Amino acid sequence: MQKEILRSVEANTYFKLDPRTKLMLMLIINISIFGGAIIYIMLLMAAIPLFLLFVNKKIKPALYCTLAYTLAILINEFLVPVTYGILNIFIVMVSGMLYRMMPGFIMGYYLISTTTVSEFIASMEHMHVPQKIIIPMAVMFRFFPTIGEEARSISNAMRMRRVGFSSGGFFKNPILMLEYRLIPLLMSTVKIGDELSAASLTRGLGGPVKRTNICEIGFGIQDIILSIIAVTTFIGFILL
Repeated sequence: MQKEILRSVEANTYFKLDPRTKLMLMLIINISIFGGAIIYIMLLMAAIPLFLLFVNKKIKPALYCTLAYTLAILINEFLVPVTYGILNIFIVMVSGMLYRMMPGFIMGYYLISTTTVSEFIASMEHMHVPQKIIIPMAVMFRFFPTIGEEARSISNAMRMRRVGFSSGGFFKNPILMLEYRLIPLLMSTVKIGDELSAASLTRGLGGPVKRTNICEIGFGIQDIILSIIAVTTFIGFILL
Protein backbone atom coordinates (compact mmCIF):
# COMPACT_ATOMS: atom_id res chain seq x y z
CA MET A 1 0.00 0.00 0.00
CA GLN A 2 1.35 3.40 -0.89
CA LYS A 3 2.22 5.51 2.10
CA GLU A 4 0.76 8.63 0.46
CA ILE A 5 -2.74 7.17 0.70
CA LEU A 6 -2.55 7.13 4.48
CA ARG A 7 -0.99 10.53 4.95
CA SER A 8 -2.52 13.95 4.97
CA VAL A 9 -1.50 16.27 2.17
CA GLU A 10 0.03 18.55 4.79
CA ALA A 11 2.14 15.72 6.31
CA ASN A 12 5.28 17.13 4.68
CA THR A 13 4.80 20.53 6.29
CA TYR A 14 6.03 21.46 9.74
CA PHE A 15 2.76 23.12 10.73
CA LYS A 16 0.23 20.30 10.98
CA LEU A 17 -3.00 20.92 12.87
CA ASP A 18 -5.30 18.33 14.39
CA PRO A 19 -8.68 18.11 12.57
CA ARG A 20 -10.46 18.96 15.84
CA THR A 21 -8.51 22.22 16.06
CA LYS A 22 -9.48 23.05 12.47
CA LEU A 23 -13.16 22.44 13.24
CA MET A 24 -12.96 24.61 16.36
CA LEU A 25 -11.26 27.43 14.43
CA MET A 26 -13.88 27.30 11.68
CA LEU A 27 -16.69 27.47 14.25
CA ILE A 28 -15.14 30.39 16.14
CA ILE A 29 -14.34 32.33 12.96
CA ASN A 30 -17.86 31.99 11.56
CA ILE A 31 -19.59 32.87 14.84
CA SER A 32 -17.41 35.95 15.33
CA ILE A 33 -17.70 37.32 11.82
CA PHE A 34 -21.40 36.67 11.32
CA GLY A 35 -22.05 37.90 14.87
CA GLY A 36 -21.08 41.43 13.87
CA ALA A 37 -17.59 41.69 15.34
CA ILE A 38 -15.73 44.99 15.16
CA ILE A 39 -13.18 45.53 12.41
CA TYR A 40 -10.13 44.60 14.50
CA ILE A 41 -11.66 41.30 15.64
CA MET A 42 -12.68 40.51 12.05
CA LEU A 43 -9.18 41.18 10.76
CA LEU A 44 -7.65 38.91 13.39
CA MET A 45 -10.14 36.16 12.57
CA ALA A 46 -9.54 36.53 8.82
CA ALA A 47 -5.77 36.43 9.35
CA ILE A 48 -5.91 32.93 10.88
CA PRO A 49 -7.01 30.98 7.76
CA LEU A 50 -4.80 33.12 5.50
CA PHE A 51 -1.82 32.38 7.74
CA LEU A 52 -2.62 28.65 7.60
CA LEU A 53 -2.72 28.71 3.79
CA PHE A 54 0.68 30.41 3.63
CA VAL A 55 2.41 28.05 6.09
CA ASN A 56 1.01 25.05 4.24
CA LYS A 57 2.58 26.29 1.01
CA LYS A 58 -0.72 27.09 -0.71
CA ILE A 59 0.79 30.32 -1.91
CA LYS A 60 -1.36 30.99 -4.98
CA PRO A 61 -4.80 30.68 -3.31
CA ALA A 62 -3.44 32.49 -0.25
CA LEU A 63 -2.32 35.46 -2.35
CA TYR A 64 -5.61 35.60 -4.27
CA CYS A 65 -7.66 35.43 -1.07
CA THR A 66 -5.51 38.06 0.66
CA LEU A 67 -5.87 40.43 -2.29
CA ALA A 68 -9.64 39.89 -2.57
CA TYR A 69 -10.21 40.35 1.16
CA THR A 70 -8.05 43.47 1.29
CA LEU A 71 -10.00 44.97 -1.61
CA ALA A 72 -13.31 44.11 0.09
CA ILE A 73 -12.18 45.84 3.30
CA LEU A 74 -10.97 48.96 1.45
CA ILE A 75 -14.19 49.18 -0.58
CA ASN A 76 -16.33 48.68 2.52
CA GLU A 77 -14.44 51.32 4.50
CA PHE A 78 -13.82 54.01 1.88
CA LEU A 79 -16.10 53.54 -1.14
CA VAL A 80 -19.39 52.64 0.52
CA PRO A 81 -19.70 55.93 2.52
CA VAL A 82 -19.31 58.09 -0.61
CA THR A 83 -21.71 56.27 -2.95
CA TYR A 84 -25.50 56.50 -3.10
CA GLY A 85 -28.53 54.81 -4.64
CA ILE A 86 -28.41 51.58 -6.61
CA LEU A 87 -24.62 51.75 -6.94
CA ASN A 88 -24.31 51.89 -3.15
CA ILE A 89 -26.63 48.90 -2.73
CA PHE A 90 -24.67 46.90 -5.28
CA ILE A 91 -21.28 47.74 -3.71
CA VAL A 92 -22.54 47.00 -0.19
CA MET A 93 -23.93 43.65 -1.33
CA VAL A 94 -20.77 42.50 -3.13
CA SER A 95 -18.23 43.83 -0.62
CA GLY A 96 -20.35 42.66 2.32
CA MET A 97 -20.49 39.11 0.96
CA LEU A 98 -16.72 39.03 0.53
CA TYR A 99 -16.16 40.82 3.83
CA ARG A 100 -18.33 38.49 5.91
CA MET A 101 -18.15 35.18 4.11
CA MET A 102 -14.61 34.88 2.79
CA PRO A 103 -12.86 33.97 6.10
CA GLY A 104 -15.28 31.09 6.65
CA PHE A 105 -14.87 29.85 3.06
CA ILE A 106 -11.08 30.07 3.30
CA MET A 107 -11.08 28.11 6.56
CA GLY A 108 -13.39 25.51 4.99
CA TYR A 109 -11.08 25.23 1.98
CA TYR A 110 -8.09 24.76 4.28
CA LEU A 111 -9.95 22.13 6.33
CA ILE A 112 -11.01 20.07 3.31
CA SER A 113 -7.77 20.40 1.34
CA THR A 114 -5.46 19.47 4.24
CA THR A 115 -7.44 16.72 5.97
CA THR A 116 -7.94 13.20 4.71
CA VAL A 117 -11.25 11.42 5.20
CA SER A 118 -9.55 8.88 7.49
CA GLU A 119 -8.18 11.65 9.71
CA PHE A 120 -11.58 13.33 9.82
CA ILE A 121 -13.32 10.09 10.81
CA ALA A 122 -10.67 9.34 13.44
CA SER A 123 -11.09 12.78 14.99
CA MET A 124 -14.88 12.43 15.03
CA GLU A 125 -14.59 9.03 16.72
CA HIS A 126 -12.25 10.51 19.33
CA MET A 127 -14.98 13.05 20.12
CA HIS A 128 -17.53 10.18 20.41
CA VAL A 129 -19.70 11.60 17.63
CA PRO A 130 -22.43 9.08 16.61
CA GLN A 131 -21.91 7.11 13.40
CA LYS A 132 -25.18 8.51 12.05
CA ILE A 133 -23.49 11.91 11.89
CA ILE A 134 -19.98 10.74 10.93
CA ILE A 135 -21.01 8.78 7.82
CA PRO A 136 -22.88 11.55 5.93
CA MET A 137 -20.23 14.09 6.94
CA ALA A 138 -17.46 11.77 5.69
CA VAL A 139 -19.27 11.34 2.35
CA MET A 140 -19.74 15.12 2.05
CA PHE A 141 -16.10 15.66 3.02
CA ARG A 142 -15.00 13.72 -0.08
CA PHE A 143 -17.88 14.87 -2.28
CA PHE A 144 -16.85 18.48 -2.90
CA PRO A 145 -13.19 17.80 -3.89
CA THR A 146 -14.39 15.05 -6.23
CA ILE A 147 -16.92 17.40 -7.84
CA GLY A 148 -14.15 19.97 -8.28
CA GLU A 149 -11.95 17.43 -10.06
CA GLU A 150 -14.87 16.39 -12.28
CA ALA A 151 -15.64 20.03 -13.17
CA ARG A 152 -12.01 20.58 -14.17
CA SER A 153 -12.06 17.45 -16.36
CA ILE A 154 -15.26 18.59 -18.10
CA SER A 155 -13.76 22.04 -18.61
CA ASN A 156 -10.61 20.55 -20.17
CA ALA A 157 -12.69 18.32 -22.48
CA MET A 158 -14.79 21.28 -23.62
CA ARG A 159 -11.67 23.37 -24.19
CA MET A 160 -10.31 20.67 -26.49
CA ARG A 161 -13.55 20.91 -28.51
CA ARG A 162 -13.21 24.71 -28.56
CA VAL A 163 -16.29 25.10 -26.38
CA GLY A 164 -15.13 27.56 -23.77
CA PHE A 165 -15.27 31.13 -22.56
CA SER A 166 -11.96 31.99 -24.21
CA SER A 167 -13.08 30.81 -27.66
CA GLY A 168 -16.12 33.12 -27.59
CA GLY A 169 -18.58 30.23 -27.63
CA PHE A 170 -20.38 31.53 -24.56
CA PHE A 171 -21.35 34.78 -26.28
CA LYS A 172 -22.40 33.04 -29.50
CA ASN A 173 -24.62 30.43 -27.85
CA PRO A 174 -24.83 30.68 -24.04
CA ILE A 175 -27.58 28.03 -23.72
CA LEU A 176 -25.50 25.46 -25.60
CA MET A 177 -22.50 26.40 -23.51
CA LEU A 178 -24.40 25.77 -20.27
CA GLU A 179 -25.76 22.50 -21.65
CA TYR A 180 -22.30 21.19 -22.52
CA ARG A 181 -20.97 21.99 -19.07
CA LEU A 182 -23.95 21.78 -16.74
CA ILE A 183 -25.60 18.55 -17.88
CA PRO A 184 -22.41 16.40 -17.68
CA LEU A 185 -21.67 17.90 -14.26
CA LEU A 186 -25.16 17.11 -12.96
CA MET A 187 -24.95 13.54 -14.26
CA SER A 188 -21.52 13.15 -12.67
CA THR A 189 -22.82 14.54 -9.37
CA VAL A 190 -25.47 11.83 -9.11
CA LYS A 191 -22.98 9.12 -10.08
CA ILE A 192 -20.33 10.36 -7.65
CA GLY A 193 -22.82 10.41 -4.78
CA ASP A 194 -23.67 6.75 -5.40
CA GLU A 195 -20.02 5.77 -5.75
CA LEU A 196 -18.96 7.54 -2.55
CA SER A 197 -21.81 5.94 -0.60
CA ALA A 198 -20.77 2.50 -1.89
CA ALA A 199 -17.12 3.23 -1.09
CA SER A 200 -17.96 4.24 2.49
CA LEU A 201 -19.86 0.99 3.04
CA THR A 202 -16.99 -0.99 1.50
CA ARG A 203 -14.59 0.61 3.99
CA GLY A 204 -16.70 -0.60 6.88
CA LEU A 205 -18.50 2.59 7.85
CA GLY A 206 -21.74 1.79 9.61
CA GLY A 207 -20.71 -1.80 10.33
CA PRO A 208 -21.45 -3.52 13.66
CA VAL A 209 -17.72 -3.89 14.43
CA LYS A 210 -15.68 -0.87 15.48
CA ARG A 211 -13.26 0.22 12.74
CA THR A 212 -9.55 0.45 13.35
CA ASN A 213 -7.57 3.44 12.14
CA ILE A 214 -3.83 3.93 11.68
CA CYS A 215 -3.97 7.70 11.09
CA GLU A 216 -1.82 9.70 13.46
CA ILE A 217 -3.80 12.56 14.94
CA GLY A 218 -3.14 14.53 18.09
CA PHE A 219 -2.60 17.98 19.49
CA GLY A 220 0.74 19.74 19.16
CA ILE A 221 2.20 23.04 20.26
CA GLN A 222 0.81 24.71 17.11
CA ASP A 223 -2.71 23.58 18.06
CA ILE A 224 -2.32 25.10 21.52
CA ILE A 225 -0.96 28.42 20.24
CA LEU A 226 -3.64 28.89 17.58
CA SER A 227 -6.40 27.80 19.99
CA ILE A 228 -5.24 30.37 22.57
CA ILE A 229 -5.19 33.12 19.93
CA ALA A 230 -8.64 32.18 18.58
CA VAL A 231 -10.28 31.79 21.99
CA THR A 232 -8.75 35.04 23.28
CA THR A 233 -10.01 36.88 20.19
CA PHE A 234 -13.43 35.27 20.63
CA ILE A 235 -13.59 36.44 24.26
CA GLY A 236 -12.71 39.93 23.00
CA PHE A 237 -15.60 39.67 20.52
CA ILE A 238 -18.00 38.77 23.34
CA LEU A 239 -16.83 41.53 25.67
CA LEU A 240 -16.54 44.37 23.13
